[in-house]
Amino acid sequence: MTAEAVPGGAAPFGAAPPAAVPRDLRRLPKAHLHLHLEGSMRPATLADLARRHGVPVPDMDAYGGFREFGLRYDEAVSLVRCEDDLRRVVREVVEDAATDGAVWLEPAVNPVRYGQTFGRSSAYVLDLMIDEACGAAARAGIGCGLLVTALRHLDPREAVDLARLAATRAGAGVAGFGLAADESLHPPEPFADAFALARAAGLITAPHAGELAGPASVRGALDALGAQRVQHGVRAIEDAGLVARLADEGVALDVCPTSNYRLGIVDSVMVHPLPRLLDAGVRCTLAADDSLLFGSGLLDEYESARTVLGLSDDSLAAVARSSLEASGAPEGTVRAGVAAVAAWRKGEGAAGW
Repeated sequence: MTAEAVPGGAAPFGAAPPAAVPRDLRRLPKAHLHLHLEGSMRPATLADLARRHGVPVPDMDAYGGFREFGLRYDEAVSLVRCEDDLRRVVREVVEDAATDGAVWLEPAVNPVRYGQTFGRSSAYVLDLMIDEACGAAARAGIGCGLLVTALRHLDPREAVDLARLAATRAGAGVAGFGLAADESLHPPEPFADAFALARAAGLITAPHAGELAGPASVRGALDALGAQRVQHGVRAIEDAGLVARLADEGVALDVCPTSNYRLGIVDSVMVHPLPRLLDAGVRCTLAADDSLLFGSGLLDEYESARTVLGLSDDSLAAVARSSLEASGAPEGTVRAGVAAVAAWRKGEGAAGW
């Protein structure tokens, strides 16, 4: 199912009075659509890998901006040195999503770096990731599809090769194709060919945009890359016409409020534009981005949206529904999840999960 095929729109912000007893957000079925594999590693796993490889445990809080954040992220990646390490990280990321109430997740992965580390092909590494992710998801009773993600500071020809690889696993462990790294230095247009290949294969297209750069970045993701979802996208709020376009076209934004605060995109979570985007009819999902570095998981983001941003349970249910409908999950998974969201909203719990 593609995001374009889904009628969108969140419930009006604050549409219903708060329940006397807040509903359990862990039991709200949801999809986790914006999380980076290594950035979602458990802190205990990071420490264990560092000790095992005989290096100091990296300080994941030692960053003041995006460049330093990237260096910390690379330190985490550098500790994944063998296939067992990678399988462990993949497995635990899936398990943690299930614990937070996700019924589907799409971790962003780049198999190229591990192909170089392991002396294996990128295809071999991607198949390893698919095997571990889908196996862990099946054991947890949820679903998973990988978001194969190119890096925009590398040669766009590498993104084309990666898109070709992702296309061969479309619907067989790979759900989508993304683009990450510093958008302020590397605009989306050079990656149009890679995204055309991904779209032709039926993959969800979900590039980063509207985080480190403004509305022009989001427009580029829509026009040049055919984005069906935009990872972040929150700076669209700076352009009313763009906000209206997102609402009209049903494009979902995979929003990460804590990440935006920690990287200085917003001054505080309290002033995050998520409520305004929802009020404007933009479909938004909630996600953690990089829990290892930001200290907030998927469930934490839902709790914060309720307690800090003041989203009603109706609005949170609409966000969860949007996350399922905008995902690359099989149609049966989406239907069951949407029905369970409706049951949760009626106070019946998460039926069927």
